[in-house]
Amino acid sequence: MLNEIQQRILREVADMVNMPSGAVNIRSDGQKLFRQNTENIEIVSKTDRDGIDIRIKPFTKAESVHIPVVLTESGFKDRVYNDFFVGEGADVTIVAGCGIHNCGGCGDSQHEGVHTFYVGKNAKVRYIEKHYGEGDGLGKRILNPETVLYLEEGASVTLETSQIRGVDDTKRYTRAELKGENSEITITEKLLTHGDQKAVSEMDVFLDGAGSRTQVISRSVAQDNSSQIFYPRVTGNCDCFGHVQCDAIIMGRAKVRAIPEITCNHVDASLIHEAAIGKIAGEQILKLMTLGLSYEEAEQRILDGFLR
Repeated sequence: MLNEIQQRILREVADMVNMPSGAVNIRSDGQKLFRQNTENIEIVSKTDRDGIDIRIKPFTKAESVHIPVVLTESGFKDRVYNDFFVGEGADVTIVAGCGIHNCGGCGDSQHEGVHTFYVGKNAKVRYIEKHYGEGDGLGKRILNPETVLYLEEGASVTLETSQIRGVDDTKRYTRAELKGENSEITITEKLLTHGDQKAVSEMDVFLDGAGSRTQVISRSVAQDNSSQIFYPRVTGNCDCFGHVQCDAIIMGRAKVRAIPEITCNHVDASLIHEAAIGKIAGEQILKLMTLGLSYEEAEQRILDGFLR
């Protein structure tokens, strides 16, 4: 039975208070809280280290996997290794994420999740990951996710990550190797920092299969005294296409650094990068205020739309 705190955090990171019909694994403070398999999706605990294996049968269609993590004990530190084996021709949605509730004085609470995906031929995966923190304790709320993906021929992955609010420090690393011909990955990252929070995001995408493609989109808002660093790197080793786009809104005394990098190692590799950082335009605020919104309401409306 989920307590009130667990239910609230799950609602923030995975949109689930009532258990969904697909496969589910809920982890709370280092322990399995709930697990549910389906005929086509099996979740099993690892025997050599902390974590789970998720095996999705070939040609599984329109099914989902939810694997949220909840930390409610102040000062708790957690590291897990989750491996996903997606069979040929499957089409699934995977929802993950971590919520930290740190209201005690026992130190920093920290979660590190290493997720590795093996995506089979012509399989299609939508992976959604959300991070959220809350609590007025003295300790920090720290999240350091790592995502590694291997794509076979014709495989397609849509990776959507977001950090909602309340995470004091985060360092994210994403690595995608597109070995198969005509494989593709779209990575969309959304981030909000405030107060004195710090966030670092690094990405490596290797386009190795002929006809492989990638689009990397980063959208962020940095408020107060927070700082952000984005370092997306795309390497083209064949006839391929890649596009990297970093957009950020900066407010207060915040700092944002965007370092998009592209490397072409083949004459037929086509790679593009762009970055833009700036404040909210005054005319945008004014236009919304003429519609009856206060300055604060207009500002929030713009931020919500930017991160949508």
